[in-house]
Amino acid sequence: MSSVRQVQVTFDCAEPVRVARFWSEVLGYEMPELPADSPWAACADPAKVGPRLYFQRVPEGKVVKNRVHLDVRVGTGLVGEERLAALEAECTRLEALGATRGKLWLADGENESCQLMQDVEGNEFCLD
Repeated sequence: MSSVRQVQVTFDCAEPVRVARFWSEVLGYEMPELPADSPWAACADPAKVGPRLYFQRVPEGKVVKNRVHLDVRVGTGLVGEERLAALEAECTRLEALGATRGKLWLADGENESCQLMQDVEGNEFCLD
């Protein structure tokens, strides 16, 4: 039996270069220069640890909640007010890049606090 060594996450989107630039800034990934009207774009972790992200143009728009989403780990190991402060700081940074803030889920004794977000095309993701 063979094992998977790499994973690529693919996004369907209307503006691949715009969405790729957003995620490159969020994650500190690198992407090649492409014309704004390119039908695809990609970005990758310069340390080659995280998965490559691929963005492809599709004709249809997003109409329902994502079934799969990315969790951006900004508060790992933090709890309480420290965690909330880390989530808020990253949320503010990402809003400046075009993200939209969603619901803040507060710690409930089982799970720590988590901030729901949307990227520049409305794809949901979490800051946790």
